[in-house]
Amino acid sequence: MKVAFLGPKATFSHLAAMQHFGLAAELVPQKSIPAVFEDVEKGRALYGVVPVENSTEGVISHTLDMFRESDLKINAEVLLEVSHFLLSRTGRLEDVKKIYSHPQPLAQCRRWLAENLPNVPLVDVASTTLAAQIVSEDYSAAAIASQYAASLYDLKVVRERIEDQVNNVTRFLVIGSKVAEKCGNDKTSLMFSVKDEPGILYRMLAPFAQRGVNLSKIESRPNKTKAWEYVFFLDLVGHVADAPVAEAVEELKGFCQFVKILGSYPRAK
Repeated sequence: MKVAFLGPKATFSHLAAMQHFGLAAELVPQKSIPAVFEDVEKGRALYGVVPVENSTEGVISHTLDMFRESDLKINAEVLLEVSHFLLSRTGRLEDVKKIYSHPQPLAQCRRWLAENLPNVPLVDVASTTLAAQIVSEDYSAAAIASQYAASLYDLKVVRERIEDQVNNVTRFLVIGSKVAEKCGNDKTSLMFSVKDEPGILYRMLAPFAQRGVNLSKIESRPNKTKAWEYVFFLDLVGHVADAPVAEAVEELKGFCQFVKILGSYPRAK
């Protein structure tokens, strides 16, 4: 069983894939989120693992946007506690003249960096693993990456757990072509676009409130085909086959331009 993930190896997407699938799958790194979707869509991988939001920095908009173009379904979610390590060849803070990492970890460590390395340039790269690769050949640089990356690229830990928030968790989605089976402790994700008219925000949420369906997340993204119109992403507790959820979604369709079920899947513990 092949599983594509946002690579390269030692990224947090890799760690999330290992956490969810263990030794049951061959994990295949891809260079981008669209490439993970493409691997699953074309049957080169059975599942894909992509990040969708972080508890500190919020949603990964690129992942949400991919669901507008893809018919893949969410099969599961993975919650990964994320700890960031400052890594270098020497392991000494005074040697750090430049820091490489992905924009998300840099943002999640913003306060620590401002207090401890205020004048050191920060360089955005495509992944934390690429940052570790670069630093493995540069004695004057450091990377913000996982502890796993340190062992993979023979780097020393300069400082550990430098994230600003102690409870720093990233949510990942497992995507596939089939619909997940109902387990009794499910979550449903959907996306929709509403007609622009007075009271529409209240009306789109009312069907769920009236049936006691708990909404766990709502997010909006610009509708790229028309200025100042938005697509909404909604997470709710329950399965789309549950009567209250099914009835609420059906009522929602009555005043939406479109409604798309992204999947019903087991809630992560």
